[in-house]
Amino acid sequence: MNAPVHTRCSIVPPYLLSRLAGLEDPRHHNAAAAARRALVQLDPIHSARATAPRDPSRGAGTAVVLALRRTISDAYGTETLPGEAVRREGDPPVGDVAVDEAYDGLGATYGLFQEVYGRSSIDDAGLPLDATVHYGQRYDNAFWDGFRMVFGDGDGEIFGRFTASLTVIGHELAHGFTQYTSNLRYQGQSGALNESVSDVFGVLVEQRVRGESADTAGWLVGEGIFTDQVQGRALRSLKAPGTAHDDDVLGKDPQPATMADYVETTSDNGGVHINSGIPNHAFYIAATRLGGYAWERAGQIWYDAATGGNVPEDCTFSRFADVTVDAAKARFGEGSPEVEAVGYAWREVDVL
Repeated sequence: MNAPVHTRCSIVPPYLLSRLAGLEDPRHHNAAAAARRALVQLDPIHSARATAPRDPSRGAGTAVVLALRRTISDAYGTETLPGEAVRREGDPPVGDVAVDEAYDGLGATYGLFQEVYGRSSIDDAGLPLDATVHYGQRYDNAFWDGFRMVFGDGDGEIFGRFTASLTVIGHELAHGFTQYTSNLRYQGQSGALNESVSDVFGVLVEQRVRGESADTAGWLVGEGIFTDQVQGRALRSLKAPGTAHDDDVLGKDPQPATMADYVETTSDNGGVHINSGIPNHAFYIAATRLGGYAWERAGQIWYDAATGGNVPEDCTFSRFADVTVDAAKARFGEGSPEVEAVGYAWREVDVL
């Protein structure tokens, strides 16, 4: 199989970076400069990776190690990857908060996939999990580049360090999960589904660590990465798309919750970070209708859908909805509460 061209998937949407890059207020000089640097890395010429594997890369006769293996590296403010390895699997905390948060976040994400869904790492073949922290100078993003997770420290005015949010860590690593399963094309509705799958498993990682039920969870993506100067709690909300932030500098969260407000745009790869609010909200509705821990039933259905081989790379919302309904039927039975909840959720967001 030929390895696909892979676009760098980042947590901060380009429309937010563009807004920050245009700031002329001297109070936000650092944020504007940081956003301009981050935008350069989103340009396809600079950000597309030549190749990224879909199948585990192993030499002939190489044994598969089905155990958690983490390596956290420090870029020391450069943009050279991977940087210097500073904490490996089994090492004690090093006292650098970003290093230790990344290490713990990788472990929590691995734990969700392995302990709940029986998957050995994101590729189901024990892929080592690597991350780099302290990337760039005041770098306003975190991304999965097809091989590793990379975290900036933020500009200090709008964004703080990106390892501070467990949902960001889970989200970015889940892009790797999608890479090794459906490999959803990062454009239009399939790209919005790619982002949504990452949001879904990102919030599930956090909810499981916190022991939160579907009814008590916050359902926020990126909570904790804004400074106290920002009027807003997070980048996105699965519970109420469009309400995560409303700030004079950042603007208002533009995500729609239903197809009635679907955004037709050529920017952001066809609105992948904006329209992901629709499938995100469908998951939230299904999970809260079922109640209990969202990772147990709703999450299992989404996992089954993603790994079942029925999600094409150019998947639409309606096709994905059908696949999740079928996955619910296969696991829980025709006419089960799970099937009813999933169908109801997609109808509520006007997809079915």
